[in-house]
Amino acid sequence: MAQAAQVNVLEINNSPIHVEHDKKRRQFVIRLNGSHDRAVLLYEYVGKKTVDLQHTEVPDAYRGRGIAKHLAKAAMDFVVEEDLKAHLTCWYIQKYVKENPQPQYFEHIYQ
Repeated sequence: MAQAAQVNVLEINNSPIHVEHDKKRRQFVIRLNGSHDRAVLLYEYVGKKTVDLQHTEVPDAYRGRGIAKHLAKAAMDFVVEEDLKAHLTCWYIQKYVKENPQPQYFEHIYQ
């Protein structure tokens, strides 16, 4: 059974959506409106205490609603909480960190 943790909640079309952290598959997931559609943020461990935040994907029908922002926040909060270092391969994570300049994020990013 995959290990998942609830990280954040938002609403789309009045339906609560949870950001889940699937540590076994190394991804953050939002299941969209109870359907099979899902938004994901993928990462890999590239060292014992280093992750590479690689890719964020939101289905076309759900883009522009701030969904990726919630995935990015959950991933960066995970990096901080676990005291990891992060490579930001994903362009969207780079954009998120630039637009949300939290000191705790910068301390955990490889520049």
